[in-house]
Amino acid sequence: MTAIPFDNSFARLPAQMFSALPPTPVKDPGWIARNDALAAELGIEDAWFGGDDSLAVFAGNTTAEGSTPVAQLYAAHQFGHWNPQLGDGRAILLGEVIGTDGIRRDIQLKGSGRTPYSRSGDGRSWLGPVLREYLISEAMHAMGVPTTRALAAVTTGEEVFRETALPGAVFTRVAQSHIRVGTFQVHASRQDKDALQALFDYTVARHYPEATDPNAFLRAVVGNQAQLIAKWMGLGFIHGVMNTDNCSVAGETIDYGPCAFMDAYDPAKVFSSIDQTGRYAYGNQPGIAAWNCAQLATSLIPLMPDQDAAIEAFTQSVNTFPDHYDAAWLAVVGAKLGISDPSANDRPLIKDLLELMTAGGSDFTNTFANLASPKAQDQFADRDGFARWQTRWADRRATEFAAIMARANPQVIPRNHQVEAVIQAGVAGDFAPFHNMLSVVTDPFAPLDDAREPYAAPPTDQEIVTRTFCGT
Repeated sequence: MTAIPFDNSFARLPAQMFSALPPTPVKDPGWIARNDALAAELGIEDAWFGGDDSLAVFAGNTTAEGSTPVAQLYAAHQFGHWNPQLGDGRAILLGEVIGTDGIRRDIQLKGSGRTPYSRSGDGRSWLGPVLREYLISEAMHAMGVPTTRALAAVTTGEEVFRETALPGAVFTRVAQSHIRVGTFQVHASRQDKDALQALFDYTVARHYPEATDPNAFLRAVVGNQAQLIAKWMGLGFIHGVMNTDNCSVAGETIDYGPCAFMDAYDPAKVFSSIDQTGRYAYGNQPGIAAWNCAQLATSLIPLMPDQDAAIEAFTQSVNTFPDHYDAAWLAVVGAKLGISDPSANDRPLIKDLLELMTAGGSDFTNTFANLASPKAQDQFADRDGFARWQTRWADRRATEFAAIMARANPQVIPRNHQVEAVIQAGVAGDFAPFHNMLSVVTDPFAPLDDAREPYAAPPTDQEIVTRTFCGT
């Protein structure tokens, strides 16, 4: 048995889909974190994981037996503007494993050095984005959101130069795949029908074996994206950079760059420093996801024998997104309110609560976590309005509402100011705050106690984070 039971398939696709090359070694790697439970699920040898040999693999200093490292090619609409070629500019796909659950997953290094797609970048990552993605992706998984996962994080013993010198790190990410809308777009834009067909056949076999044609595939992706975004919205999560290269056709949250969770509820909230127009604001996310699905549809048209008919059929499929999303969102928010059978009749109740939250700048997470508690009123500027709303809510919620709400409303999330504090500690060489926070946010529904209570606290005025930044 090899240490990592690789069973690679993407690297056997046409060569124009990737560039084969190994990661760039680093000077002096050291462990930050390892995800033992995930490693076991992937079938990685326990005695090997965590030792010097595995450290060398996850730093990019050694190519593991069975690995076929490649950088994947894709294009994208970035903030609505077409970029004909991107690709893994600082990432290397080591290969795939079929886990103990029978699911095929990618193992990818991020921050692993330059590739043919790096353009002017150095292909490296500094420590901050690595800690951020590890914390948030694992928290999202614990909250039941489809997401890429964190397998490992290591220091490099080297500095990365951004505006100043910062410690370097490499992150190991696990995903059901790294196939994006932009992966389809690049081959469609190049009119490479052979590559596009091969990619389609591969993706369907890997993710949607029930899809019999491109339109069935598109409908499946639309449905998965609608479900995913509804879960984001139910947690106050803002991705921040929903470009088509950050839209996974597998329906997972991918690429945690300038992402953040809201503290005070505001549908127009934006954190990303590069989102100057608010294109990817919290309230815009469902519409953007539908737009991304439309770009996938456009990329699939060359595969259809009758392209005029395909445009009509694909348009109808993309236009089902609002219905899929509305149903998913109603189920998510209904559960947050302890309603066992939410229906369209509950929309006014939900709408009125959100309006009260907007007017009062209510903390999103704490409002829902404490909605049935007397301290809920502290979240509202209009206490009388909230009291009237509570009366209506009491008439609608299920008998077992407390149990339903406990499963739907996290007590803690990776709050922006706390993530920033963890990063600053890590830069100073102290990873204890990271590990402490990780243990809390990966058990998000547990009741608060003295150790967990600080993580539920919103930021003070001095701690508020107004901008988050891309990991590059």
